Amino acid sequence: QVQLVESGGGLVQAGGSLRLSCAASGRTVSYYAMGWFRQDPGKEREFVAGISWTGGNTNYANSVKGRFTISRDNAKNTVYLQMNSLKPEDTAVYYCYADRTNTPWTVRKTTDAYDYWGQGTQVTVSS
Repeated sequence: QVQLVESGGGLVQAGGSLRLSCAASGRTVSYYAMGWFRQDPGKEREFVAGISWTGGNTNYANSVKGRFTISRDNAKNTVYLQMNSLKPEDTAVYYCYADRTNTPWTVRKTTDAYDYWGQGTQVTVSS
């Protein structure tokens, strides 16, 4: 079992920045792709960003490309999401996920295939 705990959410004005962190425990996540998806009430999950086992491959939603940066520190079992130039449409609950992929370079966008996810952290961007 893997437990994921997100932190770093909050309220920020449009154009501002936030850095989300996700700490994993229970077992090493070195062989899991990790990343973030978000969800607003009444809406479907939306993939945001993912990073492969060793961090050599990343994938982003078109809506955040160029504004968000994902990174990971396997020694600390932690993944990060740096969010810059935030927009009101980025408002959502952000969830960290861990995805046991078969290859070290794979990053999947299929949010219903992930093995583990956390409780989420609220990000609110005011206009």
